Amino acid sequence: MAGTIQSLILTPPSIVTSPFPCRKTCCLFSRSLRINPPRRSISTLIISRKPSDEIHGSDLANGLNWTKPLMNFASNNFLPLALTSGVAFGLVNPTLGCLADKCNLSKFSTFGIFVVSGLTLRSDAIGAAVKAWPVGLFGLSSILFFTPYFSRIILLIPLQPQEFVTGLAIFSCMPTTLSSAVALTQLAGGNSALALAMTVLSNLLGILIIPFSISKFIAVGVGVYVPTAQLLKSLVLTLLVPLILGKVLRESSRGLANFVDHNRRLFSKINAVFLSLVPWMQVSRSRSLLIMVKPAAFIVAIGMGMYVQSSFLTSI
Repeated sequence: MAGTIQSLILTPPSIVTSPFPCRKTCCLFSRSLRINPPRRSISTLIISRKPSDEIHGSDLANGLNWTKPLMNFASNNFLPLALTSGVAFGLVNPTLGCLADKCNLSKFSTFGIFVVSGLTLRSDAIGAAVKAWPVGLFGLSSILFFTPYFSRIILLIPLQPQEFVTGLAIFSCMPTTLSSAVALTQLAGGNSALALAMTVLSNLLGILIIPFSISKFIAVGVGVYVPTAQLLKSLVLTLLVPLILGKVLRESSRGLANFVDHNRRLFSKINAVFLSLVPWMQVSRSRSLLIMVKPAAFIVAIGMGMYVQSSFLTSI
């Protein structure tokens, strides 16, 4: 009995080997699989999401494609759109336009137009304008002496109100418009320097010639008084001074001249904005009278103006 007890104490317990030696390891591995699922790397997530992002980006690009033709149209027709917007704003809400007119913003816009014209005026363009002096002389003669004869024909048109007819007849006696002549020439790709010279000369000479034209063709037998000194002062301040200022700034800074030459479309749009301020203020100031005119008479007056302009082009 003692030997048996001693043998039980001294003999180490025997290790029972399992017929399935990998069972515990497999259980642990299966538990590790259940507890720690495989993780996807960031690159894998990016790769898996990349096709959907590309699809979303392509859909967004396709959605914005329709804006490109619209922006190109607005850029190519910026001046007509600016003029139309000015007229529309003046009709819808004339308050701001009347306030701007009281503050003489029209003189500021004309000043800005000729500053920009001076900035964009190249010396070689001046030389080209001088070489084209026969064309300039013909243009001045047609503006100051030929087109006033159309006023006799215009006055024969029976249109009510009569102010439309009278205004169009006076318009045919007027020199080149200060605000739009150069801008429209630049838009058409013409000789802007020659247009600028004709604008300056026709307005300066018009101070002396316009009174005789109006008294002869429109107000026959009626004396017409034109404040010559006041008009000359206004032309010098709103035409010659800003033009010379812009040209001096261009010649004094080579960097500014290069910037203007590389951004001519931008400065052309700035000129268009200045130009659109004129009809905006005029329509705002005359809105109360315009709404009293019948739409049919207004359309006929616009058609008359277009016909007169076309007649000038075809006859000259």
